[in-house]
Amino acid sequence: MTIYIDADACPVTRIVERVAREHDIPVVLLCDTNHVLISDYSEIRVIGAGADAVDIALINLCQRGDIVVTQDYGVAALALGKGAKAIHQSGRWYTDENIDGLLMERHMAKVARRKSKNHLKGPAKRTEADDRRFEESFQRLIEGCLESGA
Repeated sequence: MTIYIDADACPVTRIVERVAREHDIPVVLLCDTNHVLISDYSEIRVIGAGADAVDIALINLCQRGDIVVTQDYGVAALALGKGAKAIHQSGRWYTDENIDGLLMERHMAKVARRKSKNHLKGPAKRTEADDRRFEESFQRLIEGCLESGA
């Protein structure tokens, strides 16, 4: 099992690394050339610029039984299709049961943004409670994977 992080502006990278270190699970951070990442635990892969370059590289690397940390529903869907597990930075697990609905919500929001001249607000500022919620969910995900041998 390897954990892959879509690390461009990912707020939970250090949490993932800490939990992964506890379980001796390798972590790979993928970012584009516009970001500088430093880690004393993870392997860092800098991917060339391009609209979806990091996403494509991540999906090409991940395999059945791996874990992908991403806020991109499309990346999560592709990871699930390869037999990997996927988790959002909020702690929500992407599953075969919820991914279609999430992709539809994303599509509908995109349509609404195109029709409206008003821009929607971005996400709320991240809190310590958000970090705790993610860490608890991520820990459960890893423990479930280790127990099942996935």
